[in-house]
Amino acid sequence: MTQRTLLLVTHTGRAEARAAAVDVVRVLSAHDVSVRVIEGEAGDVDEAAVDVLSVDQAAAGADLVLVLGGDGTLLRAAELARPVGIPLLGVNLGHMGFLAESEPDRLDNTLDHVLRGAYTVTDRMTVDVVVRVDGTVVWRGWALNEVSVEKSARERMIEVVAEVDGQPLSRYGCDGLVVSTPTGSTAYAFSAGGPIVSPDVEALVMVPISAHALFSRPLVLGPECQVAVELMAHSAEGVVTCDGRRSTALVPGGRVEVCAGGQPVRLAHIHPASFTERLVAKFALPVDGWRGRLRD
Repeated sequence: MTQRTLLLVTHTGRAEARAAAVDVVRVLSAHDVSVRVIEGEAGDVDEAAVDVLSVDQAAAGADLVLVLGGDGTLLRAAELARPVGIPLLGVNLGHMGFLAESEPDRLDNTLDHVLRGAYTVTDRMTVDVVVRVDGTVVWRGWALNEVSVEKSARERMIEVVAEVDGQPLSRYGCDGLVVSTPTGSTAYAFSAGGPIVSPDVEALVMVPISAHALFSRPLVLGPECQVAVELMAHSAEGVVTCDGRRSTALVPGGRVEVCAGGQPVRLAHIHPASFTERLVAKFALPVDGWRGRLRD
């Protein structure tokens, strides 16, 4: 039987995550699973028990990426996993951990599922991003959660025009504008006042941030829609950011084009939980007094 290979991505700044990484390497190595770590992220693990690879090489040929950390760590791991199409499984050692599949007190159970290959995989929609200046492409990016167009100077708002499918929609004086996926609807877009969209739905969510405009409501758009945000020529400079991790400056007159991504991010699941159950748990929603469906 071919030896299985797992890439371990850890938030090495958290002692809890480093300790969990030691346990993961010990258990998986004992079951003849080849464990990889990224250069500089071995932390406290026994380096003799792992393969230390560069960022560019770490994910190629792996069966799964196991992530020990919060949503930020999982978004970082997604940058490695997406190009080679392998799934991610997150163990929440952060704060919200909305993208994580498991909690730290269930690590042993999680590893048991990993060893048995007892998990399912779903594809999460992404967005592709193109930035143009005078018609010339100056930057390309992608996001699992969202792309934001925001002011780069705290003291000045930006002036933008939003466009959908080639049709100008509205001009905003604002702090920025977010275009998110359903996965990202519980992240920055939610904080900006956008709706929560189930990840089972394919859609784009557009949310203005602190907009001075008569029409500043969030919009939920179909997955085939082409969204563009133009920074007006007289506006202050802006910045385009994907998932809070990858960014580029946006000069006045620049144009940001967003559409559904050509390649998804794959997430592994081991616990059959509905989206509603996840919402209640992660946001600590009050459900006291619920008695369930009335029965005859």
